[in-house]
Amino acid sequence: MADWTTLISVVGASFLASFVEVVEAFTIVLAVGIIRGWRSAILGTVAALGVLALIVVTMGPLLLQVPLRLLQAIVGILLLLFGLRWLRKAILRAIGAIPPHDEEAAFESEMRELAGAGARNAARFDWIAGVAAFKAVLLEGVEVVFIVVAVGAARGLLWEASLGALAAAVLVLLIGLMVHKPLSQVPENTLKFAVGVVLSAFGLFWTGEGFGIEWPGADAAILAFAAMFLFVAGGLVTWVRSRRLEPA
Repeated sequence: MADWTTLISVVGASFLASFVEVVEAFTIVLAVGIIRGWRSAILGTVAALGVLALIVVTMGPLLLQVPLRLLQAIVGILLLLFGLRWLRKAILRAIGAIPPHDEEAAFESEMRELAGAGARNAARFDWIAGVAAFKAVLLEGVEVVFIVVAVGAARGLLWEASLGALAAAVLVLLIGLMVHKPLSQVPENTLKFAVGVVLSAFGLFWTGEGFGIEWPGADAAILAFAAMFLFVAGGLVTWVRSRRLEPA
């Protein structure tokens, strides 16, 4: 039985990562539903969710057959690379090197593209809408599935991690249904920063365990690694910003 530190870390990482990805998928599905019709958008979304569920159900038991040390090493390296990629992008956005992701702009762009895709027949299934919704949910969902399977399988908490992702999806859906517009107020870069820190911490911890390292404090070392990544990344952002404010 996993302790509370591990359980909260796994579910929290799954929830945060899924929330970010579901917000991006929701923006596209909302545009599809408004412009092309909700029936095809919903059917495309449901089809993609079915494929993602099949991937989780298939991959989870297969990964559990892999020797624990090997599984931890593989998952740890992948999570570390994955987390550092998210963290790098969040840092670049925080210092202004790349523009922040704008859900309103993404929504308007998708609306224009769908509006120019040709007329739709309300009596028939709109394949343009269905495929657009399916592709958006599947592409964003694959990233979610990887995180859920990775953080869950390495500690035997696959279903708990899946519940974290499901909770994020339900929350985004409920908020979206209430406001009926893109969730542009969500601090996406802050969430990506947090997810990058958490995934990097998990990755470093499980990579070490996979190679036989016994970390001081056992699973509590994940919190120490998260604090380390947060300190280094936050310090880097602060340093670069201060350099930019210095007079030439």
